[in-house]
Amino acid sequence: MLEQVHEALWVAEGDIVSFFGLSYPTRSVIARFENGDLWLWSPVKLTADLRAQVDRLGPVRHLVSPNKLHHLYLQEWKAAYPEALLWGPQSTIRKRSDLSFREALKDMPPPEWLPDIDQAWFRGSFAMDEIVFLHRPSATAIVADLIQTFSDDFLRKHWGFWRFLARLDGLTQGQACAPLEWRSSFTNRAPARRARDKVLSWNCQHVVVAHGELPHANGNAFLAKSFRWLGG
Repeated sequence: MLEQVHEALWVAEGDIVSFFGLSYPTRSVIARFENGDLWLWSPVKLTADLRAQVDRLGPVRHLVSPNKLHHLYLQEWKAAYPEALLWGPQSTIRKRSDLSFREALKDMPPPEWLPDIDQAWFRGSFAMDEIVFLHRPSATAIVADLIQTFSDDFLRKHWGFWRFLARLDGLTQGQACAPLEWRSSFTNRAPARRARDKVLSWNCQHVVVAHGELPHANGNAFLAKSFRWLGG
């Protein structure tokens, strides 16, 4: 269930979940900090097998929601690892008022994550914001819903007739964008452009996305293409 992509970075494939009646694959990222602590981004469903594999990597200290849609399994992970700290942007914190978070994530990573993680806050939309992360040791950008890359095989199998919606929305491997309706909701694009510029300054080699196929090369070029809709 865990795939190691760097000596200090792993991805975990989760279940397929339904969102407005359409199927979405899920994926989590686990980073091991220099001090041995584990940082879990967008936790997927916690199974006994996954927990056993995670426990072999080190102590779980941070559970991270990148946006208000990636919160489904935070509660079960927190119950399993009560010492772990919960993190997310203010939009997630408002949505999950039943959980106790640390201070809201913004443009700069909290000191607990240095020197392993950097981040960029994409905001300016009336619908949703998102934090994009950089795992510094592996030069990997970690993106939730701002980039979705569904393969044609996945869409044929899981979306069937409705796969044309993914093409219209820009969610295929060749387009690799945020959904059109979300892009359209950025009525103030200046903050998102600043975040985009910060992401591109990282000069990433790799990109991990939550939904769809993983890009395997030319990370910075992939990011530049995926964020071209921001203009400027």
